[in-house]
Amino acid sequence: MIRKVIEDKELSGHIASLPPDGREVFLIGGDNVRLSAVSATTMVNSMRANHGTGLLETYMLGQGYIAGALLSSTVKGNDRILMQIQCGGPVKGMSIEAWASGAVRGYLVNNPIPLSAPLESLDTSLIYGPGFLTITKYLEGSKTPFSGDVMLGYGNLANDLALYFKESEQTPSLFYLSIDFDKEGRVWGAGGLFMQALPGCPDSTLEKLQEESSRLGKLGRMIGEGMSVREYVETELSAFHPHHIGHTPIGFSCPCTRESFTSYLSSLPAAEKDEILKGEFPLELECLNCGSRYSYTKEEFERIHKGA
Repeated sequence: MIRKVIEDKELSGHIASLPPDGREVFLIGGDNVRLSAVSATTMVNSMRANHGTGLLETYMLGQGYIAGALLSSTVKGNDRILMQIQCGGPVKGMSIEAWASGAVRGYLVNNPIPLSAPLESLDTSLIYGPGFLTITKYLEGSKTPFSGDVMLGYGNLANDLALYFKESEQTPSLFYLSIDFDKEGRVWGAGGLFMQALPGCPDSTLEKLQEESSRLGKLGRMIGEGMSVREYVETELSAFHPHHIGHTPIGFSCPCTRESFTSYLSSLPAAEKDEILKGEFPLELECLNCGSRYSYTKEEFERIHKGA
């Protein structure tokens, strides 16, 4: 992966002043609810730099990255999760891949998102349109992945993720995805929460949690002001007596390399390589998942063609 530098000095200084991105896991409500919480300001800004996203695209893909970091708390070891949306709206969908280790990568199908008229709000329902949300778990040692899907019911990622867990896994859940922009349109703070009822959780606990969730402070803004996500949970949900049980660093990361792209070019049929040689150089290949661009001169490609 080629990581692009965040060129805005004020923004990069602000990011450096914040607690590091990470995922914190708690048990709350008498240990009847599992809560994963992530701070993700650095991750979302790094994603934006690499993918060159505008404000709307950053908002939507940033929510996807935060969701990926939260979802990966449900797997362990070398397991990973793939979250995909296929839809009829102008974005056409997104793909997010997240590892239990905290690495997240992914892309929007359409970037930039083509709009027929300027947006009046960040309501994403018209951007998604009708479609499906699919979550696939790739578990180490398992021959086949576990996959489930749900029709988009809201056009709002947090609500549709809760719908997925209710219908596909029969688990009452709540998601909160928060990105705070400053007046210049920069991502100043970002984070998210994922609350999941454990077996035997009383309905009364879920009802109280649902009610309390509607009054939570703005997570992205509070992270942008320097609060750690652990402090946020322990303050905003103190009535549920959070018990911290784990921490994992998270970040924007992709395993792509120049060597892997070179190997791909080497594997192409000779006729296809001949056609590439007739085209323009330098030849640029882009990784969809992270926006990294790998460039090859004609001389470099000729050596690849010859197997040198």
